[in-house]
Amino acid sequence: MRRREFIALLGGAAAGWPLAARAQQAQRMRRLGVLTPVPADHPEAEVRYSAFRQAFQELGWTEGKNVQIEWRWSAGDVASTRKQAAELAALEPDVVLATGSLGAAAILQATRSIPVVFVIVPDPVGAGFVNSLAEPGGNATGFVMFEYDLSAKWPELLKEIAPNVTRAAVLRDAGLTAGIGQFAVIQSVARSVGVDVRAINLRDAATLERSIAEFARSRNSGLILTASALSQVHRDLIISSAAKHRLPTTYQERGYIKAGGLVSYGSNFPDQYRRAASYVDRIFRGEKPGALPVEVPTKYELVINLKTAKALGLTIPASVLARADEVIE
Repeated sequence: MRRREFIALLGGAAAGWPLAARAQQAQRMRRLGVLTPVPADHPEAEVRYSAFRQAFQELGWTEGKNVQIEWRWSAGDVASTRKQAAELAALEPDVVLATGSLGAAAILQATRSIPVVFVIVPDPVGAGFVNSLAEPGGNATGFVMFEYDLSAKWPELLKEIAPNVTRAAVLRDAGLTAGIGQFAVIQSVARSVGVDVRAINLRDAATLERSIAEFARSRNSGLILTASALSQVHRDLIISSAAKHRLPTTYQERGYIKAGGLVSYGSNFPDQYRRAASYVDRIFRGEKPGALPVEVPTKYELVINLKTAKALGLTIPASVLARADEVIE
């Protein structure tokens, strides 16, 4: 009896060896590089990566257990972002998750072989990151921040909530194609809604603060903030300057409104990070980035801060409030 039990046990163990080997193969440690052109302690970075981590864990990936994550933060500095992209490429991770046009451009200059998933990129085709949205080709895919046409809504929204505004400074990163593109769309529609626009280039904090103060000397002025890494880096300065100089301001993402901004219209960025987790997972499991279509937002959110509106002496029209996805009081 003991001999038969021993043979049965031995046979069962032998039958399990291939399964164990396959399980070990499936559970090998993956490596994910993360390239983010904002400071590591930025509040929005925490919100976005919390959304990514949660979705990633739900898909079976736990940092330190079956995936090793190499984090890089560059605070919007171009040279630093390129340096960190080269560092990540040298590590040869299985996938790189890159944020924004700055992050995506840097990593794709460093490698055309390592799979890249990008988020919050406005024009990946125009920037040369992918061949097309439906068939990216190459080593990159990801999620479009928004289409440039969305930028036309910001001067319209500014005029709707602050009818007295006749001139607006557009805060943009002129070093990015996306910054130029957003300003071009805003400029093309601003005159039709009765707003004269000029650009203020996002640079260092002192220059930006001085430029906003100088612009605010004229009456009936407002601000329009476009999307970029530097917009995030200078988030608190822009919000505080708008409050200090009583400038009605439109933003492109709800995080600014939670932090005290007036109104935003744009994509849900944390949701893009949640969805990006599924693309990283699929590539880890063998799919090719060039075969995964680039996804575009299907919904945009209007968020309003009534406390900020009251501080600016503005009454938000009922028609605008009725359209809002979230009203902060």
